[in-house]
Amino acid sequence: MKSSKKRFAPQAWLSFQNWEKLGNSLLNFFVLVFLVAYLFPMLYMVAVSLMETQQLSDGNAPAYPAQHIRIAYQGQSYAVYKVPFEAGQVRELALIKPGRTSSEFIDPANPQAGVIVWEGNWRKLIGVYKFHLTFENFERLFNYPPLGKMIQNTLVMTLLAEVGVLFSSIIVAYGFSRFPLPGGNILLYILIVTILIPEKVTLIPTYFFFVRVLDWNGSWLPILLPFFFGNAVYIIFLRQNFKSLPKDLDEAAMLDGAGPLRILFQVLLPQIWPAVITVSLLHFFYMWNETRQAALYLSISRDLAPISFGIQNFQSLSPIQNQLQASALILMAVPALVLFLSQKYFMRDVIVTGMEK
Repeated sequence: MKSSKKRFAPQAWLSFQNWEKLGNSLLNFFVLVFLVAYLFPMLYMVAVSLMETQQLSDGNAPAYPAQHIRIAYQGQSYAVYKVPFEAGQVRELALIKPGRTSSEFIDPANPQAGVIVWEGNWRKLIGVYKFHLTFENFERLFNYPPLGKMIQNTLVMTLLAEVGVLFSSIIVAYGFSRFPLPGGNILLYILIVTILIPEKVTLIPTYFFFVRVLDWNGSWLPILLPFFFGNAVYIIFLRQNFKSLPKDLDEAAMLDGAGPLRILFQVLLPQIWPAVITVSLLHFFYMWNETRQAALYLSISRDLAPISFGIQNFQSLSPIQNQLQASALILMAVPALVLFLSQKYFMRDVIVTGMEK
């Protein structure tokens, strides 16, 4: 019996290992399938942005960026098609004279052989394509005159808004988390309620106040000034991070003679640096994609318009699919690049902060 157990135990262990490998393989396969399905719209956007306009009008064109092969014959250029003949033969021929019921072709490999007459509708033929990338769509976008000015406007607006929203949100969150304010809980509840109010409800009153009362139409003030009073979501997020820090840090700093602001900027703020980076990234993405406020207040001052609003105008002037995809790709590429460049600092700070806590 003992020898029997020793004989079957390795087989059971190997069987368990095989099942574990099979399970991991199936899991990786399904993850890969879902990842491809999720990224397919992005891949399609990149592919279309690199296509020529002529390819978009051809229903038989491949899904990847390609160029219809053409040859020169007697001083003119002709497109090459796949032409079927009897007995299942398919030849790649250049169409030199299309017709309704019959067309004339030549063999690109042997044009001296003469004209080949083919009976059928040439419009149903599939063209011969080769892989080809074109950057004309991006060149046209970058040649759009106010693009440089719009990028500059966006960066300036984002910088000012980042400074305003970070400073005000950090100060308010610090006050809510560290000081016993009279009616502090009620104020916090009111702050949470403001998150639940749809922005469309306050759109008309704020527009009337900024435009009719303060006469700020055509300037950045209606867009930037509200951020200097904080953001409710950021305040609550930062408040929870401040409350996660022990108050012993404050007391130790006070014994060393530090005041409230010094405690905030030299003791507490470095401990929640990942949260500050998160708020900065979220607000950068918001400002980069801002179109509604810009369309509302900057429609009469195009020289102050950000890039998102300018790209929207470009899309209305060039309603071609490949150019639309190219402009949308530019808008999406910058936030992705910023996130990619900042993630290593963010993750490093998360690890260090977690170890210190």
